Amino acid sequence: MPMGRSKKKAGKFASSQLPDLQTIESLLAVLGGRREDDAIDAAQEIIYDAWATGDRRKRVALAKKALKLSPLCADAYVLLAQETTRHLDETIDLYRQGVAAGEKALGKTCFRNDVGHFWSILETRPYMRARRGLAQALWDKGLRDDAVAHFRDMLRLNPNDNQGIRYLLIDCLLTLGCDDEAAALIKRYDEDGAAAWSWSRALLAFRRAGDRPQSRDALSQAMSDNKYIAPLLLGDRKMPRQLPDYISCGGKDEAVAYVYGAAGAWTVAAGALTWLRTRQE
Repeated sequence: MPMGRSKKKAGKFASSQLPDLQTIESLLAVLGGRREDDAIDAAQEIIYDAWATGDRRKRVALAKKALKLSPLCADAYVLLAQETTRHLDETIDLYRQGVAAGEKALGKTCFRNDVGHFWSILETRPYMRARRGLAQALWDKGLRDDAVAHFRDMLRLNPNDNQGIRYLLIDCLLTLGCDDEAAALIKRYDEDGAAAWSWSRALLAFRRAGDRPQSRDALSQAMSDNKYIAPLLLGDRKMPRQLPDYISCGGKDEAVAYVYGAAGAWTVAAGALTWLRTRQE
């Protein structure tokens, strides 16, 4: 008897056996996100190579290469802002692009869940570098309220302040005459032993009280912390053309870094430089 093939009735799959559309879209989003993250990581590695080379043209070329790989590489915009622009508007535009790229790369969840320890997350650092550059460029452009708003928010995101944003912000606040906020900022980082903090404290004391014992004591402490600052502020010594690469406590490099940012605050404070001259003598 010939063997016949058994006939198998074709049945239909139950709908529960198939993933729904939302699940498929979620899976594709995850896979797409992973590919995007990989591209960002690869682009960032290119930026590390760019930072390591002393050839400016090669750095710029590498930054452009990184952006072709991922337009969300915030540090590439930072490098281009530092290396290629001739006008502040161009610099601001590149830093804005870097901030926008960083925000998109990090995602909204990061800005909800990671506030307070931003810098400890490696992936946030390109965004923070771009935002610092943007704030400084806005200040230089004269958009001071915008700059201060960025500095304030960066300290909200990262109160440990690994970038030294507080030094930039205190100079801004004292220049603008925001003495109450400056006092609160100094108190917030009261344990800071940098000369920039003691000199800011002395300037604030003079702004608030004039030539009084408390302001004299504050200035005396500041001079003790760094004796090289007064001659630079008073113009008795010329500022170098370039900022120092490294800063040593109490050193000339620390003095240059402080005066570069704080000279404007001392200049606009009526009588402050005359007071400093008098107390120095």
